[in-house]
Amino acid sequence: MQQSIYSNKNQLRNTLDHFMSKWNYILLFLVFSISCAYVFLRYSTYEYETNASIKIQEDKKSSPLSEISSLQNYGMFSSDFGKIEDEAQILKSRALIEQVVKDLKLNISYHVKGKIKDQEVYSNPPINLNFFTSDSILNKIDTTLYIKFISSSKFSLSGYNTNELIELNEKQGLSEHAFGDKISVGFSDLIITPNIGASGSDIGSYIKIKLTPVRRIVEKYIAKIDVKFTMQSNIINVSIKEPSRDKAELILNTLIEKYNKDVINDKEDIVKTTSDFISNRLEIVAQELEQVDLTAENMKQTNRLSDLGAQSSIFLQSEKENEAKLVATTNQIQLIDYMSDYLQSNNDNGDLLPANVGIADNGVAQLTKSHNDLVLQRNRILKSSSEKNPTVINLNNQISALKDNLNRSLENINSSNQITLKSLNKEDARINSQIYSAPKKERQFRDISRQQSIKESLYLYLLEKREETAITLGMSSPNAKIIDVAFSSQTPVSPKPLIVYLASIIIGLSFPLLFIYLLDIIDTKVHTKFDVEKILNAPFIGDIPKSSSKKKDRLISKVDYSPKAEAFRMLRTNIRFALKDKKNNYRAKTIFVTSTTSQEGKSHTSINLASSLSFSGAKVLLIETDIRVPKVKDYLNVKSEIGITNYLNDDQLSIKDVTVITDNNKYLHVISSGTIPPNPSELLMNDRINTLFTTVKDQYDYIIVDTAAVGLVTDTLLICDYADIFIYVVSAGNIDKRQLHVAKTMFDENRLPNMHVLLNGTKKKSGYGYGYGYGSDHTKKKWYKFN
Repeated sequence: MQQSIYSNKNQLRNTLDHFMSKWNYILLFLVFSISCAYVFLRYSTYEYETNASIKIQEDKKSSPLSEISSLQNYGMFSSDFGKIEDEAQILKSRALIEQVVKDLKLNISYHVKGKIKDQEVYSNPPINLNFFTSDSILNKIDTTLYIKFISSSKFSLSGYNTNELIELNEKQGLSEHAFGDKISVGFSDLIITPNIGASGSDIGSYIKIKLTPVRRIVEKYIAKIDVKFTMQSNIINVSIKEPSRDKAELILNTLIEKYNKDVINDKEDIVKTTSDFISNRLEIVAQELEQVDLTAENMKQTNRLSDLGAQSSIFLQSEKENEAKLVATTNQIQLIDYMSDYLQSNNDNGDLLPANVGIADNGVAQLTKSHNDLVLQRNRILKSSSEKNPTVINLNNQISALKDNLNRSLENINSSNQITLKSLNKEDARINSQIYSAPKKERQFRDISRQQSIKESLYLYLLEKREETAITLGMSSPNAKIIDVAFSSQTPVSPKPLIVYLASIIIGLSFPLLFIYLLDIIDTKVHTKFDVEKILNAPFIGDIPKSSSKKKDRLISKVDYSPKAEAFRMLRTNIRFALKDKKNNYRAKTIFVTSTTSQEGKSHTSINLASSLSFSGAKVLLIETDIRVPKVKDYLNVKSEIGITNYLNDDQLSIKDVTVITDNNKYLHVISSGTIPPNPSELLMNDRINTLFTTVKDQYDYIIVDTAAVGLVTDTLLICDYADIFIYVVSAGNIDKRQLHVAKTMFDENRLPNMHVLLNGTKKKSGYGYGYGYGSDHTKKKWYKFN
């Protein structure tokens, strides 16, 4: 268990070390990512959020005149059906936003060209355009114009990119004009005048004028405008995100203004309908009153009646009361008839009904109010829909039902009043019979006077109502109270620098780490000691750092503080430790050096190990048995043409004849490969090879044997019994992990005596001692320098 935990910790540590070894690339990509974020923020178009708040006013029941109060409570915010979510949808309705787009001319945008990005100018554009065409045509145009200021009085106009204006000619659409000239641009004539002092009006400036169809701009702002509300509150918050704060504030303020204006128009439509109805009734009553007055006048003239006041004493008090009831009842019947006639002549579902005309029945007033509310709701929906809308069909059905109910109510009230009128007439006849002594002519005049009184009271009542509706027409107020006018944030909401830089840091770290991790997954090469230990259980004797490929750096020297020299000193010490318990009858310790394949640094290791041992004062013999691809002669500049192959082939040659003492190192002797034979394996089976090793083992302290690669040929296995220790060289970053099965087989089957693994060409220290390069060498790279 503890071994597993230790192994996991080592694996984690190795992974971290692997990433840290690439810190320079990670840092480079991180700096690049942050730089990209800086450039992105530098040239991005920032958006600011603009907010406005309104409160939907509740219905107010109190009013100086009860009739006026009933008219004021009509509109989109009636307490019967008005809901906050409905008003939120109205604020984003196509019809309302289209009004805003047309009023503010949002379909025409001005962009001042910069070196990298364009800057939109709305509040104070550098030029003014005056088109000689109708708005209905202009609102459908989709085109782009480019203008360059040539001087304070001239400009260039083109339909091409302004950055190429200098290179354009007349055939490509470039033309020069003076400011104030009438220019034809295909869809219209226009006059362009400069706005001196505005941004982008300098000489040499480029301006892009974009004309977009209104329909497309409306779709854009329907998506951009956000309306938020809560069901527990009457407050609606409207917001929009725009690069231009002035433009955004103007859009929201105009939207609220148009919204309130639409509400006022709906209220005034009801008042106007009622006013028209009363005016029509007044004309009819005035004519009837005039006719009654003429009848009374003629009767007086004909019957010579003058002092009617003196004769009024004959009427009883009861007749006065009965007459007052007759007037009131007859008045109600007349109003009901007027209302019924209006219903018959205005039977369309979109027609409003006059409210509170004087019928003394609360049910009729409530039905009239509900009918007008539904009509307003239906007309509002039809602004952005059609008659086939299920909601409109449902409202039409409700309006028809209400009209039927209203007709039945009027008929019932009329029947009731007719019964009352008959009863009053009978009572009047009874009273008249009691005053039999009154002259017949005076009774006739009393009937005329009664009719005159009825018409006069009705006329005065309608006059009062007309004045009240006239007052209401001027009193209509918006139901949306502005709490906060449009205001913009001082800091941009998109893009946010903190988020962008944070994302760039995450990307700058994750991408190289992921790339390194993926490379590590697909990398099957051996790189570290732990890669070897996962496959091979052989003892690990050390590693040699990768050095320069220059010829002068291939060999170590006696006074050498380089990492490679320190590595070979460490290897020398480890070999002595590994051989301290090895007992034999000979003076020399025989060290064989082999590898899986060629180009793994086997000869390089053999030569430098021999040199390191000789620098300690030990007498060392280097024998090159890799007679197929010899390299020792080239490394050590051995000038002798004979070597071990010559010794094995020629019985006349002695060991001394083929042994060479190296220059500047009397402790290092070399037997090179000699002439390359056609039969290397058979040659190494010669009996003289045994004589060679038996003889030299008594003459030297160490014998280093550079052998052939065991993964390619069998030469090394033929002489492996002469070895006290085998140094199996594995080339880091060169040999595939799958090729280590050769070394595993050799170790598991004990085919190479006392086999130890040496990792060659590592890129960093593996953890032995204090690390390579410890001492007075000052050539080590600083930590901040790239590898």
